[in-house]
Amino acid sequence: MFEFLRYEARKRVKGSLYLSLGMIALAAMIVWVYPSFRNSFQEDELLDAYPPQILQLFDVETMASLEGFLAFEFYVFGWVILLGLYLAYSGAGLIADDVDRGRMDTILAMPVSRPQLVVEKFAALAVPIVSVNLLLPPVILAGGWLIDESLSVADVFAVHLLSIPYLFACAGIGLCCSVVFDRVGIAQRAALGITFGIFLVESLLEGTGYEFLGAIVPMRYYDPNDVLLQGEYDFVGVAILVAITLVLVLASSAWFTRKDV
Repeated sequence: MFEFLRYEARKRVKGSLYLSLGMIALAAMIVWVYPSFRNSFQEDELLDAYPPQILQLFDVETMASLEGFLAFEFYVFGWVILLGLYLAYSGAGLIADDVDRGRMDTILAMPVSRPQLVVEKFAALAVPIVSVNLLLPPVILAGGWLIDESLSVADVFAVHLLSIPYLFACAGIGLCCSVVFDRVGIAQRAALGITFGIFLVESLLEGTGYEFLGAIVPMRYYDPNDVLLQGEYDFVGVAILVAITLVLVLASSAWFTRKDV
């Protein structure tokens, strides 16, 4: 039982380590350069030079503190966008890669149901998602301590803990593309395009009469600014992200069950 989950999880250990090291390097660089910009951001005078649309697009609230600088430079750009796209890309290869390479017939000849295969492959993405969220908080906190900036330990761990359902939701978008398209390249490009497209839609429609269109967009329910700047944890948003992920996984399972492979 769970053979596919164990097999897929083992395959992702090395890649997850490289991913974590890459994100650690990015976080360390951002914390390291913050003292060079610290005086420029006093009272956020520099932000006044930015167009309001750019500030809204990247959800920039303040950079006059290390929390605000990290929220924009690392968590919105590096976590919400880059890591979200990576998980969508990874999810898009879960099923389509085996179909594209002609291995799916052999896999389905084993005593495993199609929904079980989809769920176990998807669950293996917990390896990169959990590992990167476990390894980053100590680096962020140590970096803040080294440059004499205090960060809330609870808020730093919370911003990572609350990102886990968001990243699974992004992976769910990729999973849907993976069962719809037989060519892995097409599935991955579709997942990247959809994930970045809905990020733009959610950012640009905020505060307009069409804001309701972003109600099913995962980016609406994970806001690093709220956690790091206000210390607010959106547990309702977490529940919605879990629900979005479950819907995406169930829809993918149903599609793959009826698909002729």
